[in-house]
Amino acid sequence: MNATVPNRGRRFGARMQREGQGGEGKGAWLLNRFAWAFHRILDRIDQGLDQGAIELSLPNGSRRLLGGRAPGPVPVVELRSWRALLRLVRNGSAGWYTAWVAGEWTSPDPVPLFDLFMRNGRSLGDTARAGGLTRLARRIGHRLRRNDKAGARRNIEFHYDLGNDFYSLWLDPGMTYSSALFAEPIDPAQSLEAAQATKLQAMLDRTATRPGDAILEIGSGWGSFAELAARAGRRVHGITLSAEQKAMVDQRIADAGADAELGGVTVSLTDYRDVAGSYDAVVSIEMVEAVGQEYWPAYLRAVARALKPGGRAAIQYIIIDDALFEGYARNVDFIQRFVFPGGMLLSESRFRALAERNGLVWQDRVGFGQHYAETLRRWRENFDAAVAAGKLPPEFDTDFVDLWRYYLMYCEGGFRGGGIDVAQVTLIKR
Repeated sequence: MNATVPNRGRRFGARMQREGQGGEGKGAWLLNRFAWAFHRILDRIDQGLDQGAIELSLPNGSRRLLGGRAPGPVPVVELRSWRALLRLVRNGSAGWYTAWVAGEWTSPDPVPLFDLFMRNGRSLGDTARAGGLTRLARRIGHRLRRNDKAGARRNIEFHYDLGNDFYSLWLDPGMTYSSALFAEPIDPAQSLEAAQATKLQAMLDRTATRPGDAILEIGSGWGSFAELAARAGRRVHGITLSAEQKAMVDQRIADAGADAELGGVTVSLTDYRDVAGSYDAVVSIEMVEAVGQEYWPAYLRAVARALKPGGRAAIQYIIIDDALFEGYARNVDFIQRFVFPGGMLLSESRFRALAERNGLVWQDRVGFGQHYAETLRRWRENFDAAVAAGKLPPEFDTDFVDLWRYYLMYCEGGFRGGGIDVAQVTLIKR
C-alpha cells in the first residue's frame, strides 16, 4: 500500500532553489577583486585544521594546501567560484550545500571533506557556521518548525512520507532506517540485512522481556523491530506519525498473518505525548532526534510514565560532541534546513541528566559510530544503483537525487570524523 504524494521529491529541491543558484556570472570580476578577503577565510580554515589537510584548487587556477600539520583525511577540492566561500560564511553547512549544487565547488569524493570538518570541529569553532542576521533568520524559521504536536506531524510527514516505494529501493530488505550493528572488525562481506538483525536483537535483549510481555515502540519505523519482537512472543504497540509507515506495518503484519505469534502487534498514529497505558518495556530506535531539545523533558516523562516500576527502556540515539553542541544548537545546519525540519542531535550529558531527573537509571551505554558510517556507505551504494537503473519514481528529479546523495555523504563523513556518534543505552525505571 502506498499513498500518492504529488511532487513529493520536488518539495526538497524547491527549498534548495530558494537559497539561490550559482556560478559567478556577471559578478566574477568583483569577486576576483576581493580575492584577498577570501584568502583570509581560507587562512581561518587553515588555522583550524589540527588534523588532516585540504588539497585546494582556486578559481584562478592556483593551488593551496590547508592544514597538513598532523595525520588525517586529505580531501581534494576544486573551488570554482569564490561565491562558495561567501555561502559558507553566510549560511554555514546549508550554504556549502547550495554552493555544491551550483557547481561552485566540487570534489571527487566529498566524504573525506565532511570527515575532516567534523574531526576538526572543536578547533574550527564557528568558522563554517552561519552568523549574524542570516543565523537569526534561520533560527526564526527553524522555530516555526518546532515539534509541538502539529509541527511534529508535519515534520515527520515531510521526511518519511516520501513513500515506501522510495525507501525500499535503498534500505535493507527489512526496511530498517537506523544504524546497523556489524561484527567487529567491520567486514564488507557481512550483509546489511544481517547487521540490522543484530541491532534489532540487541535492542530486544536490552528490554529483558519474556514471551507475553508488552513493549511500547516509540517510532515504529516500517515494523522491523515489531516483527522481530513478535516472533519472539512479545506483544508490541508501535506508534508513529507517518501514515506511510503505518500502512506498511499494517500490511507487513497482515502478510505474516498465518503466524499466530504476530497477532500481538498493533500500530497507531499517535504522538508520544499522548501514550496511555503501562508497559513492561519501551523501545525507541533513533526517534528522539526528531523531538528537539525543547521537548526532551516531555519525551523522557512519556517514557517513564509508560514503564512499569523496574521496567526497561532501550534507546538508540545519535549525539553530537558536547563541546560542539552549543554552536550546533545556535545554528540551523544543512540537514535541518533541507532534509529533516525540526530535527536535532542530542547532547548526551544534557539528555542523561534529564533522564535521571525523571527516575530513569542510565545503564550499559555502548557507542558504535563507525558502524553508522558503514551503514550510510551501504545505503548510498544502494541508492546510486537504484538511480543508475532508473528505478526511482518519476517524481524524484535531479535536484532531489543530488540532495539525497549529498545527505548520505554528509552523514557518513560526520560519523567517520567522530564528532557525532550513535549509541544504545538502557534506562531502568526506579
